[in-house]
Amino acid sequence: MPEVWHRFKDAVATAPPLDVARFVQSGCATRLAPEVRAAYDAPFPGESCQAGPRALPGLVPDTPGDPAGPADRAAWQTLTTLDRPFLVAFSDGDPITGGMAPILRKSMAGAAGLDHPVVKGAGHFLQEDAGAELGRHIAAFVTST
Repeated sequence: MPEVWHRFKDAVATAPPLDVARFVQSGCATRLAPEVRAAYDAPFPGESCQAGPRALPGLVPDTPGDPAGPADRAAWQTLTTLDRPFLVAFSDGDPITGGMAPILRKSMAGAAGLDHPVVKGAGHFLQEDAGAELGRHIAAFVTST
């Protein structure tokens, strides 16, 4: 995992208070509208409601010795052998998971021979930065497969 991931994970664990919308905003290339930010914050109005978002980064196995590692590796083994169509769609500016795009295109059997979009000018949260474009790519993929 890139260093930015580890900084994010630490920030979520220690932020007093946890501002979910701020973290989502930090993963976007575009400015979120106030009502969108409010929607991200709405389910988590106070610390007593924030256990889920605080725990989420810790659920991602990010070291080889992570307790979830064996299950993660077993899932990877299964996913890489499936012959079902597999769309790889990332932005050109995702600092957290963008590096997985070429690995997924190469490793997933179902990705072979398919066109995989790279959404330009977006960040980690494609649904916010380029939702309509991403939707068109997904619709075209579903229609063609």
